[in-house]
Amino acid sequence: MSYDIRRVAVIGSGTMGGALAAHSANAGLQVTLLDIVPQKLTADEEKKKLSLEHPAVRNRIVNAGMQAIVKSKPAALFALQLAEQIRVGNLEDNFEWVADADWILEVIVENLNVKRALMERIDAARKPNSIITTNTSGIPIHAIAEGRSESFKQHFLGTHFFNPPRYLKLLEVIPSPDTLPKVVAYMKQFGETVLGKGVVVCKDRPNFIANRLGSFLGTYAMRYTLENKYRVDEVDEFTGTAIGHPKSATYRLGDLVGVDIMYHVAENLYNAVPEDEARADLKPPEFLKTMVERGMLGNKTGHGFYKEIKDERGKKKFYALNLETLEYEKPEKFFFDSITNSEMYDTLAEKLRYIISCAADAALADRAAKFIWDTTAHYLAYASHRVPEIADDIVSIDNAMKWGFAHEAGPFETWDMLGVAETVEKMDAQDIAVAPWVKEMLSSGHASFYQNGSYYDPATRQYIVKPQAPNVVHLKNTNVITENDSASLRDLGDGVALLEFHTKMNALDDSIIEVARTAMDEVEKNFVGMVVGNQGEHFSAGANIVGIWMLAENGEWDKIDAVAKQLQDFTMQLRYSRKPIVTAPFGYTLGGGCEVTMAGSRIVAHAESYVGLVEVGIGVIPAGGGCKEMLRRVVTPAMQTPNTDVLPFLQRVFETIGTAKVATSAEEAKQLGFFGSDTRIVMNRDHLIAEAKKTVLNMVAENYQAPPRAKIYAAGERARAAIRIAIYSMVSGKYISEYDAKIGEQLAYVLCGGNLTAPAWVDEQYILDLEREAFLSLCGQEKTRERIGHFLNTGKPLRN
Repeated sequence: MSYDIRRVAVIGSGTMGGALAAHSANAGLQVTLLDIVPQKLTADEEKKKLSLEHPAVRNRIVNAGMQAIVKSKPAALFALQLAEQIRVGNLEDNFEWVADADWILEVIVENLNVKRALMERIDAARKPNSIITTNTSGIPIHAIAEGRSESFKQHFLGTHFFNPPRYLKLLEVIPSPDTLPKVVAYMKQFGETVLGKGVVVCKDRPNFIANRLGSFLGTYAMRYTLENKYRVDEVDEFTGTAIGHPKSATYRLGDLVGVDIMYHVAENLYNAVPEDEARADLKPPEFLKTMVERGMLGNKTGHGFYKEIKDERGKKKFYALNLETLEYEKPEKFFFDSITNSEMYDTLAEKLRYIISCAADAALADRAAKFIWDTTAHYLAYASHRVPEIADDIVSIDNAMKWGFAHEAGPFETWDMLGVAETVEKMDAQDIAVAPWVKEMLSSGHASFYQNGSYYDPATRQYIVKPQAPNVVHLKNTNVITENDSASLRDLGDGVALLEFHTKMNALDDSIIEVARTAMDEVEKNFVGMVVGNQGEHFSAGANIVGIWMLAENGEWDKIDAVAKQLQDFTMQLRYSRKPIVTAPFGYTLGGGCEVTMAGSRIVAHAESYVGLVEVGIGVIPAGGGCKEMLRRVVTPAMQTPNTDVLPFLQRVFETIGTAKVATSAEEAKQLGFFGSDTRIVMNRDHLIAEAKKTVLNMVAENYQAPPRAKIYAAGERARAAIRIAIYSMVSGKYISEYDAKIGEQLAYVLCGGNLTAPAWVDEQYILDLEREAFLSLCGQEKTRERIGHFLNTGKPLRN
């Protein structure tokens, strides 16, 4: 029997339930969101003389959850319109809706008896073949299903998402002994493809994988902080990006997650694992309990491990909590030679090895190196003892920590970086006990946990080839046709090439254009089509503005014009290529990156794409074809209809570019006009390159033909005058500066066709030439150069 989830019923509309309903809507599912009926009127309801039977009262809780979804920051929905895919109801009047669902997802209070009572009702109401899951983080999965029918148990499992589920990649799938293997396999595939998650199948053990290890690491680090008299902000200085962890490090992460949640997860784990060899290290410190009792819960209450305080000049500063006194102290600056010197190395492995070597050398061992070594050593040892308790394979454990906590490497990958044998020797010397299987691995001549695409399996005592996901392409494993320091042309196989950027933030520079020219020639001669994409942190944050700024400072206007012209030429080559060119954006797709994306024959985008033409922020306008392309996409189609008023469409483009609007999802990018209606949106970024390649091949199979040369509608002088009036009303209202107005005038000049006295249909090159003219003019302005310089120095825009 096959499964096909189209409709989901989410039961529980709290923070997590609402977020999961939103993400299900993001994934294109039809969603039902249900919650309990209130037992008591609010003061406002009493004032309105409503009764407990009034529909507004009966749905008050679920309606509040729905409002929280719509207003959530960061946004839970890809676009507000997706809220229409969620219907709301309550568990008394609308429980029969559960029978419509292919997937029933329980996200209610963490109380076993309450969950069991709900499962009894679901068992009676569900349709055959529907899948039921719980998002519990602490209650055994098998216990929740106790007493249910055989069919229920066969289709029941845990699906533990991390919050917020739109943004965090990990999904832990936890079957019970009764769950059908085909149900587990389907939910893994569904989670990866439809929901876009990294799925790890876990054993039904307390806190599963990520929270089991994450709780140990956090609790141990807190205790070490207190016992060795470290400051909270001191620890955060070196436990973030310096060791391959997020900027939130240790204590900022606690404030972000919630101190109460951190405490309850740790307390639940401590009580649930009396047999754990490191149970003493799992016990949450007393100060954590006191913080919860005092309401010091982190970001949600405004104070936790940090508190924002304004100094005498009104400047915001974050005071750090003293863990002994629970009073807040002025922030300090910290410098550690081990961390500073590690920055000379390129890779995480080199950095970690250097820091750990400092810890072992009395002359070099500073407070950062000592802390990092001790916490890392105990963390690695603890991870080794969890095999096979929480997972049979080390890959699942590594993936859970990378996807759940955004660590650059999991514990066993980290151990390999440090050298397993030498690390174990140091741990033995300090009585830090590793699991016996690790020493067995070493004694049998196996020096690392991973080698040549395989991982060590403690059960068989041999290496097993890591399973390769069918829809994942690893670019590092593909052949390079040509490359330089900024870009590569790769062979994806099946006649499809790939143009890859690999500069810092994938900023576009001359060297990228150099490889791009070669790529277009190669595709024309030897390939059926090409993907433009990469597997960096972002698709492209735009042009290399350092180069532009330096040329402008030196007055080298011809060179600036040439830089803009070569980007325009490249985007036009992409657009009119005889072979299909598919662009595959993700993450930051800004400025020139947006222009390259829009130039493709088709776009296959990751759902989390942040897209915009943001050049006005540094005092210029788009000059790589962005203005032309927005006119072609938004204004020109509307003007195909006789007697259409151009201003609403022109104003939309002007506002989008002039206010540097950034779409916060691929769905929103379609609404703003950056992406076309035929854009494919891929939920799982790991699948992006493979899906883009498939799209190229499908276009070839459909006999793709390059589009005919386009004409662009230029609205002329009267439309430009209307925009100028709007600009100056903004200046008069002090919404924008006079220099913002100057930039706006240049943008209006381009969008309206320059000095055209009447509307006209013009060639694309006409608009492209106007783009460069305006771009050069603004680069010649001192205030633009000030804006560029300020942005380069601070990373923030200047309004001068």
